[in-house]
Amino acid sequence: MCGIAGVLGASDLALAEAETKRMIGGLLHRGPDGVRYETVRGHALAHARLSIIDLEGGWQPIHAGGATVIGNGEIYNYIELAADHDLNSVLSTGSDFEPLAHLYAREGPKAFRRLRGMYALCLIGADGRVFLARDPFGIKPLYVRELPSGVAFASEPAALMPPPHPAPDKALVEDLLTLGYRTGDAPFGATSLDPGEVAEVRDGVLIRHVDRLPRAPGPARPKPNDEAAALIALDSVLENSVAVHQRSDVPYGLFLSGGVDSSIIATLMARLNARPVTAFTCGFDVPGAADERQRAERIARSLNLDWRETTFTEEDFWRLAPRVAGALDDPTTDYACLPTLKLAEAAKGVLTVVLSGEGGDELFAGYGRYRRALRPAWLGGRPPTPRARMPALADRGGAAVARWEAKAANAAPTRLARAQESDIRTWLPNDLLLKLDRCLMAEGLEGRTPFLDREVADFAQSLPDGMKVRGRLGKWLLRLWLQRHCPAAEPFARKQGFTVPVASWIAPRSADIGRRISDIAGVRAVCPAERITHIFSDDSEAGSRWPMLFYALWSLIQIDGESADSAVKIVTGGV
Repeated sequence: MCGIAGVLGASDLALAEAETKRMIGGLLHRGPDGVRYETVRGHALAHARLSIIDLEGGWQPIHAGGATVIGNGEIYNYIELAADHDLNSVLSTGSDFEPLAHLYAREGPKAFRRLRGMYALCLIGADGRVFLARDPFGIKPLYVRELPSGVAFASEPAALMPPPHPAPDKALVEDLLTLGYRTGDAPFGATSLDPGEVAEVRDGVLIRHVDRLPRAPGPARPKPNDEAAALIALDSVLENSVAVHQRSDVPYGLFLSGGVDSSIIATLMARLNARPVTAFTCGFDVPGAADERQRAERIARSLNLDWRETTFTEEDFWRLAPRVAGALDDPTTDYACLPTLKLAEAAKGVLTVVLSGEGGDELFAGYGRYRRALRPAWLGGRPPTPRARMPALADRGGAAVARWEAKAANAAPTRLARAQESDIRTWLPNDLLLKLDRCLMAEGLEGRTPFLDREVADFAQSLPDGMKVRGRLGKWLLRLWLQRHCPAAEPFARKQGFTVPVASWIAPRSADIGRRISDIAGVRAVCPAERITHIFSDDSEAGSRWPMLFYALWSLIQIDGESADSAVKIVTGGV
């Protein structure tokens, strides 16, 4: 995992070089092991490296087969690509990105379709063509901005524009405070490449959607005949995915929540590793708060994991909330960012690579809204359209929901599949994966998601709805597998909902916070001061407090240029 930046098709190469060095300077947290700059055929490139594979020889840009490549992420099937295409005799490094350069020399842009992994990359071919590409699930971010000097790209949007940053547009704020994440363009004049998008730069102009990389290889896998056969196939597919996601020359482990998805990954890692796998779990010190440590510890003991727990406290909340707002230049109000950053802090220095369970719910139908989508209306069924989270913007929430519906629209074959596909297009890349990327990269860690793998996606798409949802339970086949291979996980027990007790930490000082937030110009621009004061004084509005507090911190840090420490003092008067 790394940070990448550059200016392509530069009209003024000296200016492009200066701009590229400025951009990569804002991405050093993504690549703490060193930076390389280079100009190639009128293009300026920079790569900040977090060394994971081939620690000595894997520096980028990589030059091979007449092509130049820089990338962020991992191409997991680099070993198979080299073997299947007789590349081992011409490889000069052990880098996972080098085989792509050789394949491009042979196949052109069709080579992108051979990749299995998470990546955002730039490739300059010997034929003079220049491409930007992003993995099919959008695990790794890639942002672009067209400038007079050329097409700029970077791993984070804040890098593309020096401060002071402009205020976000109305649609982004509506999305953020209604849905919790954006559905349109990124902030600061940047545009995010879509998941799976391949774009080309021709004569300094960005050509979007030259290709769309599929999430699963074709042709479609045949549907399994019965549950017994499906379980055997699931075991093989998941073990293979976890095995390739463990490819690393540095220490790796996992975040273990105690839920179905992370328990499956833990079970397979325990199977594949001779030594105990290191696992981290976070809990909360608020009475009555959902705390997963007891279940996680039980699972860890049954699997002989090297289990480590960490506690998230009220002090952590006020310390980390502004750090989260600073890390999320592309914002989401998902409060799960808070324990994710705390886990990253705990794992830093012990691990460099962390496996996580994102994607299991989306691919195998774990959410309650999927089950509701299957019910008839007279039994409470409804389409999985998001409900407005922020009463403060109730008058404008409809516009955000309409944008979500346009982005989520799809023609999947069943109601369940359409609901899953809607989340994969919206919630997954713009909330869950963005959270994982920014919170881990803030601590120089690489996050990997074995469920979001093309072979796993191919298998999940082949399953009939009845193997995903059965009665009141989603992820049916995953639960059957886990019951067989790790019964300590109790996969059929009632799940304890995951919540972060932010309301408990805000409540004691909410009235004062409301008065202070209502004085912040960026917040007043999106919500009347009297409405903000009401949110923080009326306990019936407690659910709206964290999104508004996050937006206040985000506005102070990202727009006004305040530090994390000064921002939290402004909203609280000092903690």
